[in-house]
Amino acid sequence: MAKLADYERSDLPERTKAALRYADRLTDDERLPIDRAFYDELKRHLTDDELLDLGMTVVFFSGWQRFNEAFGIVPDRWRDGSPSPFRPLDRGR
Repeated sequence: MAKLADYERSDLPERTKAALRYADRLTDDERLPIDRAFYDELKRHLTDDELLDLGMTVVFFSGWQRFNEAFGIVPDRWRDGSPSPFRPLDRGR
């Protein structure tokens, strides 16, 4: 996990770094482009099916997280019944 914070300079495999770059581009608020050059670089490491699976998974969880933030949704309790460590966002309501 520690390597993820600065994965570009880590010793992670290039295939893993490519997947992380793709995930970053899909979720970055600055909307870095996924242009032909970037796509061609991804294709050196990942198949079309892998890009589709990874992309759908990333945008699903990113969208779910944004939806939860927008509505202040947090889990009430963990499965074992312990109190949640999360607090709802204070949106001035």
